[in-house]
Amino acid sequence: MSAHAEPAASAQEGAAPPGPGGEGAPHRSPAARLVARAGSGLVQVLLILIALFWMVPTLGLLFSSLRSSADNAASGWWTVFTEPARITLRNYANLLDNPDFVASFANTVLITVPSTLIIVVVAALAAYAFAWLEFPGRDWLFLGVVGLLVVPIQVALVPISRLYGGTPLYGSIPAVVLFHVGFGLPFGIFLLRNFFASIPRDLLEAARMDGGTEPTVFRRVILPLGGPAIASLGIFQFLWVWNDLLVALVFAAETSRPMTVALQSEMRQFGANIDVIASGAFLSMIVPLLVFFAFQRYFVQGVMAGAVK
Repeated sequence: MSAHAEPAASAQEGAAPPGPGGEGAPHRSPAARLVARAGSGLVQVLLILIALFWMVPTLGLLFSSLRSSADNAASGWWTVFTEPARITLRNYANLLDNPDFVASFANTVLITVPSTLIIVVVAALAAYAFAWLEFPGRDWLFLGVVGLLVVPIQVALVPISRLYGGTPLYGSIPAVVLFHVGFGLPFGIFLLRNFFASIPRDLLEAARMDGGTEPTVFRRVILPLGGPAIASLGIFQFLWVWNDLLVALVFAAETSRPMTVALQSEMRQFGANIDVIASGAFLSMIVPLLVFFAFQRYFVQGVMAGAVK
């Protein structure tokens, strides 16, 4: 036995430690290393080209908003590179002087902010209850919430519009907010419940043994650990409600219409009012972009949290 074990041990002792720079690493010729570096650089160049390709419509929208209606009708937006002196901010000035556009921007904020906050707060509380509290019918209620995820918005537009028709809600901002909250809550509860359930039970039990009540556990343990998931839900809902057109077309009146409906009404025909539409569309993009970049770190953490478990 010892005669066979000694050569094996000697072989293990003589083996080089694995690693990219160790002797055990596979030998690569200079040509192979050159091809690998060229391949990595080629991938980076390809990704940059794809990013530029996806940015072309946005750049076209931006440059069209910086040109007069006569210039937009006479030539394409790419001629701005040969005639940079014709760039003007007059479209944005005219847009901000328009009381209807300012009112539609305010309506968009009044619809989006309450819809997002209500969904995030209610979904977080409900998700904590479904994940860590014991009460009769908890699992059946959660299955009912999951079942609501398959109900499409288009199916509910007509019944709910008839329901609103008999009340002062129809055509008001609260009507649009309630509709978004009703259809956003199932997804929010489902998303946060799965995230909260992955938090170690020992942390919650330790907080309870220290005298923490359920509101204290929720505030001191759940909210800090579930911050990325809550931020991701908030970003999703904000972008969804801010860019919504269908729900606002059905439930918003002339005095409560958001920017998406106001811009849609300006599109009388292809090519008409391109300067107004481009500047209004680009202004409507600014707020979602700022929200996304402000919370991008939490959004990435929330998305990656479920991928690395």
